[in-house]
Order: sequence, then C-alpha cells, then structure tokens
Amino acid sequence: MASSSTLRSSGDILADRRYEYARAAFDEKDFEAAADLARQVLEIAPRFVAAHALLGRATAALGEREGAVEALRQALVLEPEDSLGVRLDLAKLGALPPDEAITDGYVRALFDEYAPKFDAHLTKSLAYRGPELIADGLKRACAISARPFAFAHCLDLGCGTGLMARALQGACESIEGVDLSPRMLEVARRTGLYDALHEAELVAFLQGRAVGEAELIVAADVFVYMGALDTAFSEAHQVLKDRGLFAFTVQAHQGEGFVLGDDARYAHSEAYLRELATASGFAVAIFERVSSREDRGIPVPGFLMVLERI
Repeated sequence: MASSSTLRSSGDILADRRYEYARAAFDEKDFEAAADLARQVLEIAPRFVAAHALLGRATAALGEREGAVEALRQALVLEPEDSLGVRLDLAKLGALPPDEAITDGYVRALFDEYAPKFDAHLTKSLAYRGPELIADGLKRACAISARPFAFAHCLDLGCGTGLMARALQGACESIEGVDLSPRMLEVARRTGLYDALHEAELVAFLQGRAVGEAELIVAADVFVYMGALDTAFSEAHQVLKDRGLFAFTVQAHQGEGFVLGDDARYAHSEAYLRELATASGFAVAIFERVSSREDRGIPVPGFLMVLERI
C-alpha cells in the first residue's frame, strides 16, 4: 500500500509539477483548469493516485457526477487504504454508503500530518475542550453515586497527543492509550503520562483486552470518525469491571441514528446513543448537550455521555 507521501509524487518531475498547477487551480476554484491539468498529469503518470482524486473532486465541483465517480473509484482501486479520503467524496456523491466513508487509513494519514500542530490548533484555533468536559462529567458522575473520583486502570481510546491523560492526571493509577496515528503516539509518549501506548484501531484493541480489566474507558471526540458504534459499546462493556465507567463526547445529530456531516465527521442522535447504551448493558449516568470545539468561531453541537456498566 502506498503511503500518503508516495501518493503526492508520481515519480515523474513533469507530472508532479503539472499536478501542483492543478492543485493551485483547484484551490482557486478554477475547477475546469484543475480537471484539465489533472487529465494531463494522468496522460504522463496514469497510476498517480492523487491526480485521480483531484480529477474526481474537480469534476464533482463542475457537476459532472459520472466522471467524478469514475475518477474517484479509480483512485480507490489504486490505493484501497484511502489515505486521501476519496471515500468521503464518493459518499457525498451518493456512490458509497455513508457508514463506509471513513477508513482507518484516512484517519491515520490525517492525524499523522496533523500531529506536529495538533495541540496548538485544537486548543487555540478550535477552542477544543473535550477532555476537560469528560473529566468534569466523570467527577460529577462519581459524586452522584458517592464513589471516589479515582480509577485503578483506564483505557484512553483515540488518545492522540495525550490531552485526555492530562485532564485525568492524578485520577488513574495506570492509563493506557491507543491511536491509529504513530506520529500522535510519539507526542503522547513524550508526555510521560501513559503506562503503555498502542498503535491500533480501537475496536480491535478492545477485543484484545481482558474481560473486566478496566474501571474507566474514555474517548474524547473519537466517535466522530465512526458511524455505527454498536461493536465499540459492546466491547467496552466486556472490558469494564462492574460499575466501570465509559465516558465520551460526540457531535450531535437531531434526527435519527447517525449521519456523515459536511465537515467529514459523523454526528449521532440522542435516541441512537441512549438505545445503544441500554442494549449494550449500560446505565446512563450523565447525558448533556455540550460543545467540545468550534468551527469558524461557532460552537459545534455535541453530547457528553457518561455510562456505567451494569
């Protein structure tokens, strides 16, 4: 499988230069020029995945759905891991089910690139506070049930650079993190807050853990990259001890089930989350409308949920 860096080079200097012109035209919203230049690139380098993706996106912007789908599908054939995220484009065009739009390969590439500027961008540009919301929700859930805000073992799903571990510092005797992005994990490792870090998809990670080993599982803004959450919930229930807590934030959807938004993230409905919690063997300790981040200065609607294993 090609890496994201390989996908940005065709191996031919002339093709690469023309591709950069095509990208510039696309960024300037000259989609006709971008499509024409992308076709020229593919004449020179017909297996250049990024050029197929760009051609698909440019023709989609021109309203040429059939041509766009053809180009995007060719990109997917050449690079099934989909680190360029063409499945998202296909889903927007109605050529792929929304719950198949986001792959592990896309998320890994996205956050590998994002890692060096992740903390500063989230906390300053997006006013991100997912970990703080979860920590506060856990404190209140513990107070309501007259239990100490202290946990023997915690699993941090989609741990990123370690912001959640910072928010829980002092509350967990041990904490392990899991993430798809090795570059994010490198940053998390430097915090010194984790007892172990794992590069894996979170459901597969949970499936490999011992039954009843954790008192706490957290997932700060991680489920925005997952549509259906039934397997994640059931595996979390398996891994938690009796009365163990499962806390997370999601983006809010006011309809039924879940949807893929224009921001390339999934949003989940209150009814979906409550029904899934009950079906998975959890009691709802806290359910609140929150906003864990902003988009262009506007708070993004979300939910905070703290569940207790019963």
